[in-house]
Amino acid sequence: MPFHFVIEPLTLRNQIRIQVTLIKSISGIRGTIGGHENEGLTPIDVVKFTSAFCALIQRKNNASKIKVVVGRDARISGNMINALVCNTLVGMGADVVDVGLSTTPTVEVAVPNEGAHAGIILTASHNPIQWNALKLLNEKGEFISADEGAEVLRLASSGEVVFADVHALGSVSETSYLDYHINHILQLKLVDKTAIEAANLRVAVDAVNSSGGVFVPALLRALGVKQIETIHCEPNGHFPHNPEPLPEHLKDLSELVRQTQCHMGIVVDPDVDRLAFVCEDGSVFGEEYTLVAVADYVLSHNPGNTVSNLSSTRALRDVTNLHGGTYTASAVGEVNVVSAMKQTGATIGGEGNGGIIYPDTHYGRDALAGLALFLTHFAKKKLTMTALRDSYPRYEISKNKIELKEGVDVDAILGKVQMLYPNAEINTIDGVKFDFQDGWVHLRKSNTEPIVRVIAEHTNREKADALADEVIKAVLEVAGI
Repeated sequence: MPFHFVIEPLTLRNQIRIQVTLIKSISGIRGTIGGHENEGLTPIDVVKFTSAFCALIQRKNNASKIKVVVGRDARISGNMINALVCNTLVGMGADVVDVGLSTTPTVEVAVPNEGAHAGIILTASHNPIQWNALKLLNEKGEFISADEGAEVLRLASSGEVVFADVHALGSVSETSYLDYHINHILQLKLVDKTAIEAANLRVAVDAVNSSGGVFVPALLRALGVKQIETIHCEPNGHFPHNPEPLPEHLKDLSELVRQTQCHMGIVVDPDVDRLAFVCEDGSVFGEEYTLVAVADYVLSHNPGNTVSNLSSTRALRDVTNLHGGTYTASAVGEVNVVSAMKQTGATIGGEGNGGIIYPDTHYGRDALAGLALFLTHFAKKKLTMTALRDSYPRYEISKNKIELKEGVDVDAILGKVQMLYPNAEINTIDGVKFDFQDGWVHLRKSNTEPIVRVIAEHTNREKADALADEVIKAVLEVAGI
């Protein structure tokens, strides 16, 4: 049999079996710590790709003396990677602003405030403890373009990178951007500290022992939340559970919420760009609905357009239509969402993984800004978390994958499957998505694994699973299995 398929939840735990330890992509460099050069994220690889990125920025600005902001999450390899990155930049002649233990959105707001030419975030986001990564930012604090990313990869293996001589070395200055970022959020017009404080909230926080353990409680205190229960908030990098904020990983937080009678539980990923909630009864609010709820609040005060990626819930479209705006679906990936938001002048956007992109702050996923907006919305609604969740259109998502043999022409298979659903609304900007009256299915090939991701949504989980199964069977039939 030339194909093998597996239907299972798309969690990182299920994907670890694929032995890809160094992933060089246009958006950054991600890999497991250790091993041989060019196989894992070794010190040699860190130096190679950092210097290539620096060379790109120097050429872009026609100057050797540039400024780069560097920040990291709390994972245990962070200090080592940080030292390598900062000193490589110094060796290239660049001046470094090291913001230390930080969050992805904090580095993103620091870059333009510093007047820096670029930024590097050292985080593997929701990946487990053995992973780290270099996320690369431009002068706006936004992820670099696909063309720039491709040039970094080319420069890393070109032999063209030239380090500075002893009289042209750069320097390192250290500062914290925690207070700056929090104050930036407090100044947003739609963040109402008075309403939040008056709600007398009791909240629980799970920050998976990373940067959020410092930043989230600090923001909550600044917003007037006085009753804060914490779990896994020691920023030592030892993740107590899989760091992706999915329901199966939130049992400790759910139990804490119930025991302490909190209004809600708050969970972020290691670099604090994804935000999810637990309801007062310990049930999950649903990371897909983080964006839906925040968008509902923002659009109620500032009507406009919205954007999320093709694999995100239809509920955002429904809420956008309710407020008189236009919803646009982008290709998967934050940079694609941001591009579509700029093109459509979107008021708010993001991804169904709990990523909030609010242009009034910056064009990047920001769990801290999202949290402030959500708490304002919650305080003013005066509903329980379960009641707030139930006030939105109810959809359930089924996430699956089909594992394929190496060398299979996935694009050809998707093209043939597309012909089987002539009555569906079809979108092919990223794989193929079939929109039906009551649900949708998105087929998308992985860029790093021989698999097709099959994500379906319907009005309940059973129908979502059935829709996914139907399309999976169609794929297998087209493939001749």
